[in-house]
Amino acid sequence: MNEANESGLIQMKYVYILQSERNPDHYYTGLTDDLDRRLEEHNTGKSLHTNTFRPWKIKTYIAFSDHKKAEEFEVFLKTGNGRAFIKKRL
Repeated sequence: MNEANESGLIQMKYVYILQSERNPDHYYTGLTDDLDRRLEEHNTGKSLHTNTFRPWKIKTYIAFSDHKKAEEFEVFLKTGNGRAFIKKRL
C-alpha cells in the first residue's frame, strides 16, 4: 500500500544491497525509508549484523511505493534464489 507523508508525497521504501569495502565478496540486504541514515548506521557500527565487515557502500537499491511489495522483495533477496539473483543480475 502507498503511504503518504505530511506533504502528501508518497513515502518510498528502499530495498538495498550493501557491499563491504574491506571484503568485497560480502553483501548485506536490508529495507529502509532513509538510505543515507541507514548507511551511516551500518558504517558507524550501530547494526550488529554488519559491524564486522564495515565500511560499507551501497551496491544497488530499488525504490518501492508499495511497502508490502518492498518487504516481500527483501525477503526474497535473502533466500537462496534471491542470493543467486543478486549474484547473476546485480
